[in-house]
Amino acid sequence: MDDTIVRMVLRNADRWAQQTAMMHKVQGAYRDIGWQQLSNQVKRFGRALLALGLAPGERVAILGPNSPHWAFADLGALACGAATVPVYHTEGLDAILHILSDSGSRVAFVYSAHLGGELLGRRAELPELKHLVFLEAELEHAGILSLEDFLAQGEAMPAPQLETAIAAGTPGDLATLVYTSGTTGAPKGVMLTHANILSNIEDVASLFPIGPGDICLSFLPLSHVFERVDGYYFMLYRGVTIAYAESIEAVPVNLAEVRPTVMISVPRLYEKMFARIMERVLSGPWLRKQIFFGALKAGRAAASLRLAGEKPGPGLSLAVKLADRAVFAKLRNHLGGRLRFFVSGGAPLSVDIAEFFLAAGIDIFEGYGLTESAGGITVNTPQARRLGTVGKPFAGIEVRLAEDGEILLRGPGIFQGYWQRPEETAEAFSDGWFKTGDTGTIDPDGFVKIVDRKKDLIVTAGGKNIAPQNIENLLKTDKFIANAMVHGDRKPYLTALIVPNLENLEKFSRARKIDFLDHCDLVNHPQILALVRERVDRLQKDMASFQRIKRFTLLSQDFGKELITPTMKLKRQSVTRHYSDVLEAMYAAKDHGVHDSGFCLVEES
Repeated sequence: MDDTIVRMVLRNADRWAQQTAMMHKVQGAYRDIGWQQLSNQVKRFGRALLALGLAPGERVAILGPNSPHWAFADLGALACGAATVPVYHTEGLDAILHILSDSGSRVAFVYSAHLGGELLGRRAELPELKHLVFLEAELEHAGILSLEDFLAQGEAMPAPQLETAIAAGTPGDLATLVYTSGTTGAPKGVMLTHANILSNIEDVASLFPIGPGDICLSFLPLSHVFERVDGYYFMLYRGVTIAYAESIEAVPVNLAEVRPTVMISVPRLYEKMFARIMERVLSGPWLRKQIFFGALKAGRAAASLRLAGEKPGPGLSLAVKLADRAVFAKLRNHLGGRLRFFVSGGAPLSVDIAEFFLAAGIDIFEGYGLTESAGGITVNTPQARRLGTVGKPFAGIEVRLAEDGEILLRGPGIFQGYWQRPEETAEAFSDGWFKTGDTGTIDPDGFVKIVDRKKDLIVTAGGKNIAPQNIENLLKTDKFIANAMVHGDRKPYLTALIVPNLENLEKFSRARKIDFLDHCDLVNHPQILALVRERVDRLQKDMASFQRIKRFTLLSQDFGKELITPTMKLKRQSVTRHYSDVLEAMYAAKDHGVHDSGFCLVEES
């Protein structure tokens, strides 16, 4: 391989010059950005960065939501031979300052005057940061370059200088520093080269039939390696049109507008979709429920046969056809009506939810990867799929298990180390194999199954090993449960913090004429606690006693932004610290005859 990301993109711009590369919302309507326009903008940003004195190997930070300008800034920096540092713009100021300082970023693109002003106020803490530039054209602030002024500086830069920089790039050059989401400790910069990323992309390209004519709706943060590599670089590699969602909240509306053919997401989206569908069905008339569950039964039966490599018989085929016409076609229309498949990653996907979508004729191919592996390393595919697993390893990746079950990796996609942290880099490897920190199994056919994060495994006081994510995923399939964290390491039994689906609880309460003043009152109501206990017991009736939740606390609102990562994974240590008194109270309660309870958060009015 003798290529770089930016050379790949510019070559494809010539190849697909007449086609649409991107779509974005402008004044309420989606507008197209052609491949030639993309190429021109990348070069404009690159020349402007050169005019600011950016040198090969220096770092450029990007702080903003997904947008075409995010891509222009990223690819423009790569064209100069620099490395980009994506930063979650929703992070707290201290976390942003840590990343900008640790990376030694010379230029930072910002999306808001407020954030830019905050950074200006702390400029003394960032001695290597020389320039702040707005990503959006309409923004202005003293001390920050407007987008117009920034690009104007590049007009005087001779085009051959940028062309020389692009040609000088090598696959081994640092392409990006991606800071880990920091579920434990301060975020570390993961060093990924052009070769790391391109090797991953080439592996994915050999597995999925995606190309020009496909449209991908982009809404996961580009600061996360999953969206960055698979939803952005890979899509440009294959000539797929990238349509930018306005926000995560706007995804349902944007789905109908864009009508994508492929999407990548984390399980939280599918969990919410599943919960909304089930609530609509269960709150509907008796006949509609019978039709729905009859259709689901037929769909599940046919899906099971297809997974086993068998074809449904005539009777089942007819039942599926009727079920599709009566129920499932409507569900797919809510997703735009053209969706060929989803790819899921970032966290485990519940088998029940995967089966539900498969029965509805919506494929979700689950995969697994890490920041340190430049994205995915295993994935289920149309040719090889096994629910409950994350698929088989990519062709270029070696996967094996350590004696304690930890997953170890080796291959061209594995990162170069942690930025300026040689000791932690050394600790992350064992005899040349990267230690993922995840435990898992590999079946005889080569399918990998993730058990849990090694550090998250619960070992009870009785010595039983428990993977909390499996239990949490099961809980979240219930219509009255929106989120959960299972607790119990070194404890005599399991407890849980449960976030209820407050909308469904309110409907239930009104139907049962249960009086409540607010959400605090609701989660402490004896009838509500009894309802959730009944649902929890039903879900865990087939589980071993040591795997069952003996006590839970209902929270009056979901875990705050400071307790989850931008891809909606729990920061378990942070949650445990934040709710330490609540968690300990559930164990002390045993001696006082107190059982499940509710907890009212101070933040709620």
